Amino acid sequence: MTDQQTTTPEFTSAFSMIRALGLIATICGIIIVGVYQGTLAAVTANKKLALERQVFKVLPGAKHVVEYFAAAGGITPAEGRATPPDAVKFYAVYGVDGKLVGIAAEASSAGYADQVRVLYGFDAAKQAIVGIGVVSMRETPGIGDKILTDEAFLKNFQALDVRLGADMQALANAVKTVKHGAKTHPWEIDAISGATVTSKAVGRGINQSAQALLPRLVPHLDQLRKQP
Repeated sequence: MTDQQTTTPEFTSAFSMIRALGLIATICGIIIVGVYQGTLAAVTANKKLALERQVFKVLPGAKHVVEYFAAAGGITPAEGRATPPDAVKFYAVYGVDGKLVGIAAEASSAGYADQVRVLYGFDAAKQAIVGIGVVSMRETPGIGDKILTDEAFLKNFQALDVRLGADMQALANAVKTVKHGAKTHPWEIDAISGATVTSKAVGRGINQSAQALLPRLVPHLDQLRKQP
C-alpha cells in the first residue's frame, strides 16, 4: 500500500469530522438565536416592569414613565434606542393627570463586593433627591444591604440637596457621604455605621450621576412639564 493510499482515508475522516462539527455548531447557533429572539420580548417586558416598580417607589404618585436622553444639545425621547456615547439616560415620570411628578435616573459605583446600582428620584421644584431604590448589588447580607432597610439612612434621601450652581454647569455642592452622625449639610449623606463602604458607594454614584445629568436636564425641564 502506498503512502497516498494510507493518507487519503485519514484525510477523508478528518474532513468528515470537521464538516460534522461545523454543522452542529451551525444548528446550535440557530437554536441559540431562536431562543434569544423568542424570549427577548418577555425579558424586555420584565425589565421594564422591574424599573417601573422602582420608579413608583422613589416617586410616589407616578403612573407613567417616559425614557429620555440628555446631551449637551438638549433632551430627546429615547424611543427604545441605545444610549448615545455623549448622552445620559433618564426617566420623566408623570402622574394620572399627565403632569410631571419628577425625574428618575440610575447611579452606580463600586461597593464592597461589586457595583452598587441605585435608582433615585429628583424633584425639580425642591431641587433635591426625594427617594432611592436599589437596582442591583451584591453587598454583604446583614451589613451592606442595610441601605435598603435602615430608616436613618433612607431619611438622607427625603430632601438631598442637588441644586445647581449659579453657572448651571455643576452641582452647587457635591453630594458627599460623611461619617455616621457627622452630617451638618443637606447635601451630605449620613453613613450607616458598619456599612460605610456601601454608604459611600451610594453617595459617590449619586454625585457622579447628578453632576452628569442635571446640568443637561434642568435648563430644559419646561419641555417635560406635560406628558408627551
